[in-house]
Amino acid sequence: MMKNKGRIAALLLAAALVALTVSACGKDGKKSETKTVKFSEVIRSIFYAPHYVAMSQGFFEDEGLNVDMNTAQGSDKGAAALIAGTADISLVGPETTIYIFNQKGDKTLKVFHQLTAKDGSFLLSREKLDDFKWSDLNGKTILGWRPGSAPQMVMNSTLIQEGTEGANVITNIASPALAGAFTSGQGDFIQLFEPVASTLVQEGKAHYVASLGEAFGDFPETSYVATSDYIKNNPDVIQSFVNAVAKGAEWLNTASDDEIAEALSPFFEGTSKELILQSVNRYKDQGTWPTHPELTQEQFDTLQNVLVENGVLKDAERVANMNDIVDMSFVHKLGKTE
Repeated sequence: MMKNKGRIAALLLAAALVALTVSACGKDGKKSETKTVKFSEVIRSIFYAPHYVAMSQGFFEDEGLNVDMNTAQGSDKGAAALIAGTADISLVGPETTIYIFNQKGDKTLKVFHQLTAKDGSFLLSREKLDDFKWSDLNGKTILGWRPGSAPQMVMNSTLIQEGTEGANVITNIASPALAGAFTSGQGDFIQLFEPVASTLVQEGKAHYVASLGEAFGDFPETSYVATSDYIKNNPDVIQSFVNAVAKGAEWLNTASDDEIAEALSPFFEGTSKELILQSVNRYKDQGTWPTHPELTQEQFDTLQNVLVENGVLKDAERVANMNDIVDMSFVHKLGKTE
């Protein structure tokens, strides 16, 4: 009888240990304690494909995160959401961290992951041009992005770089209305991100003429940013977020075409899988997503040079110490954490 009681006790103890293990690890080794992260993306674009992959493939979930995503329609709005506390993490232009830092307010923002290494916009024309030259823009009107935004500054710096001085760039049309304004007859050229660019081309309403990313070269266009306080108080969340996005980027490099199109389709309703894949390949071909998502000193210097060139930052306002607004410690731990 005593032996039976001993066996029963041992079985109960074993069952309890199994239950604790399952509770701690969750199904399939996933973290069972889920933390909700309020996340704001600047716009919806295949330019940010690694993030959507991380969501669709469950990489955030594996890291114990539930990402509650909304679209800000502008880096200024995404940064404002961080300051207001309505977002925990935003995907925005890193220039926002410089703007906020120079305001000397109560809160500062920090970049903790560099998602893109090139501008993601494309220049489209109304009329087909067989041999486009940047000088073709002289005397023409381009529908562009709001003043001070990364795509607007890259466009302006590219025009300067190419010696094009006679183009008229319109910057007062809200980004969601750009394509509609162009198709209704405004402008000779338009600057758009994917998949909207490919959609207009497919519909016969525009023609590709240039990639701003290829024309301008390396530029740290879009970063994951949070307040310094949020990063300090939630280092595990930030690390898990970085891990998940890195997994998304890695998956994007190894998955089949069908898998990629299937993974991204839920985020681009009404866009064909063929067009989604075409957009992904455009971004891959121009080296959009860096192998190591680090904002380097060289890239930071390029960013500030562009801000000064575009008149939104004075030389005296340059941030002398990059570490005041950049924290790459989480990126440096990639591959070293479980």
